[in-house]
Amino acid sequence: MTDNIFEVGDIVLALAGRDEKKLFAVIEIIDGSYVLIADGKSRKTETPKKKKIKHIKLVKKARADYIQGLNLKNGKFTNSVLRKMLGEYLSGVYV
Repeated sequence: MTDNIFEVGDIVLALAGRDEKKLFAVIEIIDGSYVLIADGKSRKTETPKKKKIKHIKLVKKARADYIQGLNLKNGKFTNSVLRKMLGEYLSGVYV
């Protein structure tokens, strides 16, 4: 097992599979080798993708103040929050 460098809310790039070269957010840490990722569109929070950490690349670390400012439902990401977060990253707001 490797140390997991990812945290919930991190923006990652898929490096393998059918989701290759797409941006996602980490929504749950399973263990030192796997995380759950979603983007709110093709991969919804209800059916996230289980991904090996060696198949994703960290693009942007989650900022605690930014994550706390999001409208999370019971501490969990919603599809609309994920879409907003990834959209803000792409437009340069989430820096």
